[in-house]
Amino acid sequence: MMDQEKSSVWIDASIATVWRAVTEEQLLMQWYALDSTWEIPKLEAGAEVIFTLLPNDHNQLVEKLPMVLTIKNVTPNREFSFYLGIEETLIAIVLEEEQNGTVVTFNSSGYEASLANLKALVESDIL
Repeated sequence: MMDQEKSSVWIDASIATVWRAVTEEQLLMQWYALDSTWEIPKLEAGAEVIFTLLPNDHNQLVEKLPMVLTIKNVTPNREFSFYLGIEETLIAIVLEEEQNGTVVTFNSSGYEASLANLKALVESDIL
């Protein structure tokens, strides 16, 4: 039974490769809210991240919107989670090895497009 409150995808790649794609600034901007930028000075719990959302076909923005995220948890090859705003919304990205690949799961729905981009990026062998 699928949990409708989550978004996930299976990727034909090692968990270490997928981990890089979900935690490195230059790779994140290629799949998570395309072209939006990330500044991750330190990949550790409690550190602040600047995520700048750019106007695109999926939102109604007319100008870029910088947001401060606070990292909640960094467990290498397992979980990268952060709070949006003041601990109101937790976004967690969890990785699990499965069938010689990696399953990536967001803790909420609505990330299907981003996950499709992530799968395409990682499976394209450019990493």
